[in-house]
Amino acid sequence: MGEAARFVGEGSTDPLQFRFYDKDRTVMGRRMEDQLRFAACYWHSFTWPGGDPFGGETFLRPWMAAGDPMARAREKADVAFDLFRLLDVPFFTFHDADVAPEGETLQGSIDNLNAVADLFEEKMASAKVRLLWGTANLFSNRRYMAGAATNPDPDVFAYACGQVKAALDVTHRLKGENYVCWGGREGYETLLNTDMGRELDQLGRFLSMLVEYKHKIGFQGPILIEPKPKEPSKHQYDFDTATVFGFLQKYDLTADVKLNLEQNHAILAGHSFDHEVKLAYASDLFGSLDINRGDDLLGWDTDQFAMDVKEMTLVFHEVLKHGGMTTGGLNFDAKIRRQSIDPQDLVIAHVASMDACARALLAAERMLTDGALETPLAARYAGWDAAENRAILAGERTLEAVASRGLTLQPQPRSGRQEYLEGVLNRYV
Repeated sequence: MGEAARFVGEGSTDPLQFRFYDKDRTVMGRRMEDQLRFAACYWHSFTWPGGDPFGGETFLRPWMAAGDPMARAREKADVAFDLFRLLDVPFFTFHDADVAPEGETLQGSIDNLNAVADLFEEKMASAKVRLLWGTANLFSNRRYMAGAATNPDPDVFAYACGQVKAALDVTHRLKGENYVCWGGREGYETLLNTDMGRELDQLGRFLSMLVEYKHKIGFQGPILIEPKPKEPSKHQYDFDTATVFGFLQKYDLTADVKLNLEQNHAILAGHSFDHEVKLAYASDLFGSLDINRGDDLLGWDTDQFAMDVKEMTLVFHEVLKHGGMTTGGLNFDAKIRRQSIDPQDLVIAHVASMDACARALLAAERMLTDGALETPLAARYAGWDAAENRAILAGERTLEAVASRGLTLQPQPRSGRQEYLEGVLNRYV
C-alpha cells in the first residue's frame, strides 16, 4: 500500500516520485500520459521468481508459495492492481498462464482464466487501469517444445487454437486494445527434422484463422506479432521486422496484423531499436512497443528496464513524427535483476524507467519542433522533390529515358555529415 507516485520535479531525489514524468504536461498536442501510454506487465513483475539458468528463486514472493493455485492467483491479482495504482499507469498486459493456473484439461485452464478475468473485471470497474493487450503463453508447457502453430503434431496445433481463442475472448471482454502473438518456439532447433515450408504455411493459416475470428467477435484492435530472432529456439520465423513483413505479405495479413517491437529483440537480431521502429513505419506495420533493454555484451534476452535516454529519444522522435501512438503503448516487458530482492525495487525500477522515457519524449519533441534532424534529412533528399525526379518514382519514365538523361550528367558526392548529426543529437539529450 501507499500513495501513488506523482510528479514532483527535477530537483527531487526521491526514487519513488517522478522527476520528469508529468502525465498532464502537453507534448505535441497531447498529454504526456496519452503519448506514452505506459503498461505494467504481469509476467516479469509477478510471475518471474528471480531465477536464471544457474540458480533458482531469489524473490520469495508470498503468492509464489505452495497452496491452492486459484487462491494464489487471486492474491497475485490483488498485489498487481495495487502496483498499477502505485505507478498510476493507464494500462496493464498479461499472458493467460501468468494470471491463472493451468487446469488438468484445456477446458479447465479456460475456466480458471475466465474466473480470474471475472476478478479483473470487478477490479477494473473501480480502477483507472485498462488492458493494453492480452496474449497466450504457447511456449512454457512441454507440449509446445516443438512449437505451437508450427508443431508437427496437429493435435498440438488444435490445442494452441483453443488456448488463443480463450485468451482473445478474455482480451475482448476486458476491452483490450490489441492482442499479441508471441511465438517463443515458432522456429527450429535443427533443420534435420524441420520442414520449413510446411511450418510457415501452418503459421500463416493459424494467424489467418485468428484474424477471421477477431472479425467474427467484433474485436477492433490489431493482432500484433512480436519479432524475435532466437532464444529459446535456434531460429525463429518472426526473426525481425523485415522478415515478418515478407511473411505477412505472403499470407495476405498486412491489413490486420501489425508489430509489437522490443529493443532487446532488435539487439539479438543485429539491429538497433530505432532501425526496427523506422522499418515498421516504412512498412505500415507499427503497432506497439515493449519498453525494455538488453545487454550489448550478452547474447540473450536480459529484459532490463529501459534507462538509455538517447536510444529512446530516437525511437520517440520517430513515433511523434508519425503522430504518436494509436492503439499501442509502452509495455514494461522488463524484470528487475535477481539481486533486487526488496519489493520496493519493483516500484523504483518502473518509476526510474518511466522518468527516462519522459526525458526522451521531451527531447524528441524539442528535436522535432526545431527540425534538428528533419531539416538536414529533407535537404539531403531535396533533389527528389523536383518534378522530373518525382516522375521517375511515379512510374512515368522508362529505364531508357532515365539512362539517356544520365549521359548528360556528372554528379559529385556530397557529405553525409554523420558526425555533425551525432553532435546535434547530443545537444538534445
